[in-house]
Amino acid sequence: MKQSQLFTHTLKELPKDETSYNAQVLLRAGFIDKVAAGVYSFLPLGWRVMEKIRQIIREEMQSIGGQEINLPTLAPKENWQKTGRWESLDILFKIAASDKKEYALNPTHEEVVTPLAGKFINSYRELPFAVFQIQTKFRNEKRAKAGLLRGREFTMKDLYSFHADQVDLDRYYEQVIQAYVRIFNRVGLGANTYLTFAAGGSFSKYSHEFQTLTAAGEDLIYICDKCHLAVNQEIIAEQSVCPQCGDKDWRKEKAVEVGNIFKLGTRYSDAFALSYSDKNGVKQPVVMGCYGLGLSRIMGTVVEVCHDERGIIWPQSIAPFRVHLLSLKANEEAEKIYQKLGQDGIEVLYDDRDVSAGEKFAEADLIGCPYRLVISQKTLIQNGVEIKRRVSQETEIIKFNHITAYVQ
Repeated sequence: MKQSQLFTHTLKELPKDETSYNAQVLLRAGFIDKVAAGVYSFLPLGWRVMEKIRQIIREEMQSIGGQEINLPTLAPKENWQKTGRWESLDILFKIAASDKKEYALNPTHEEVVTPLAGKFINSYRELPFAVFQIQTKFRNEKRAKAGLLRGREFTMKDLYSFHADQVDLDRYYEQVIQAYVRIFNRVGLGANTYLTFAAGGSFSKYSHEFQTLTAAGEDLIYICDKCHLAVNQEIIAEQSVCPQCGDKDWRKEKAVEVGNIFKLGTRYSDAFALSYSDKNGVKQPVVMGCYGLGLSRIMGTVVEVCHDERGIIWPQSIAPFRVHLLSLKANEEAEKIYQKLGQDGIEVLYDDRDVSAGEKFAEADLIGCPYRLVISQKTLIQNGVEIKRRVSQETEIIKFNHITAYVQ
């Protein structure tokens, strides 16, 4: 893409009420736009990042047998009343239609997916299975803050699994944990993300969160470095040793929750009379699990973790473009490089604008693509381009015919 054709541009001034780093830099760099507290538009650069996160998650969910669906944003009041959450869930957005019927803007989808499954499950032969979606969610946060880390409208992946018994749920639960580990490794957060024991298990002692270390986090976790596991501060009194090795040598850190998983048991199955006939023809409740990941929260967390004083440093797997090509009064050769890289399957943001070199360099650092290529009269004399990795201060000149191999 040519930067001159982007309808967005970098900003000099930011909303005065935006204090989180991830929102500030994403706004400045033209990835997002703030509509209201906790509500953001994703602009071309930001949407490219979101789509790459989405594809990584989709691939990993499909690798463990997840079937992708898309459920409605609205759910009738009656569904939420059946689970007792119409009154008890304080983050629920409630709206009334013209016919006076009331609906919830779904913050999660147990109240929709459970009765849906009931239309197709009759026998044990139809179990297990898992469905997932990547969709907009709504939560009436009392204080929407921290940019993409805590919003009122956000994109989330939710996976739901359905099983004949607890043993099968436990088996699948471990598969999901490993899929989540792969996801966080692929988006560049693996080294800083910990499987964390937390309160909130419905039919087990604990639920689990995935917590990423960052000063912007709202949670405190206690880490066992031997096991790469953690315990949320809310349960440290009852779980005073590492649940895996029994060690008490904790390391206390701030973190942000980027994913969570729960063994639901039969909580929602009971509410919607979701059952199956076992091998003896006896009706049994379906055992369920649910597994969430916030895509927009992952994006915000990557920015909090991967940056320096000049701007974002995107991991290559989710960067909006692999290469940021800067032309300094050498447009003809730069155009050739731009076309050649595109033909070789390399995503390029080509800064072809008539602005100063200093402005181009500053914006390239702010936007944070993994590689910066500069072509100028100086590099042309050497029959090459200047190349710099965003994670490094070092630059070098490489020949034109070596560029594709270098940036792959």
